[in-house]
Amino acid sequence: MPATVAAIFLILPLLALVIRAPWRALPSLLGDPLVGEALRLSLLCATTAAGLSALFGIPLAWLLARSNGSVATVIRALVTIPLVLPPVVGGVALLSAFGRRGLLGRPVDELFGIALPFTPLGVIVAETFVAMPFLVLTVEGAFRTLDDGYAEAAATLGAGPWFAFRRVVVPLLAPALMAGTVLAWARALGEFGATITFAGNSPGRTQTMPLAVYLAMERDPDAAVALSLILLLVSIVVLVALRGRWLTGLGGR
Repeated sequence: MPATVAAIFLILPLLALVIRAPWRALPSLLGDPLVGEALRLSLLCATTAAGLSALFGIPLAWLLARSNGSVATVIRALVTIPLVLPPVVGGVALLSAFGRRGLLGRPVDELFGIALPFTPLGVIVAETFVAMPFLVLTVEGAFRTLDDGYAEAAATLGAGPWFAFRRVVVPLLAPALMAGTVLAWARALGEFGATITFAGNSPGRTQTMPLAVYLAMERDPDAAVALSLILLLVSIVVLVALRGRWLTGLGGR
């Protein structure tokens, strides 16, 4: 019974969204240049944020999985803070660090004339900030379950730590790495609070689909439902397609 209640609780809102969706309005909404730009920006920024999360988060997860002691504990706690931090607070923190008057943003702006807030790059930074912890925690757990014998065997054959990591560890944990990356992508795609605080909500420039849904909810609830459905369909298509790759990877072991 509890499992049934949980399943209904999770599925019913999605089903209601599909039932309430103004299907006849979808073609006109998809033809709206602002909606198309918001969708394009959402997919581009979420994919870039997931890529950055994987590029920097996987080595961090490996380091945390292989480290013990108080320093590693503190770093792990700090890395997980964005998971529980209100997204708007995360946006304020990003402004404090990378804003024009921020700790790092001010000297970068003065020396190089580069400003991140209220730009498409700011969207990517905000999404990476909230998405990377999902990848780090997922991948760290996978690294902890890995048998150290594989890396040690590679070392006895003359492989260095970096070579063993790239050519032995990463292929062994490919499904888990993909799962962590997809979780980061999904989190980035749905990011709202940190994005609107750090990057703003400028149509055609920094307005992602979640921000477009928020604005539509104020003036046209049916349009908000339709936009939400588009985002839901995109998420389902990508996640289902990638899950096929996970199963293929797991079946080949």
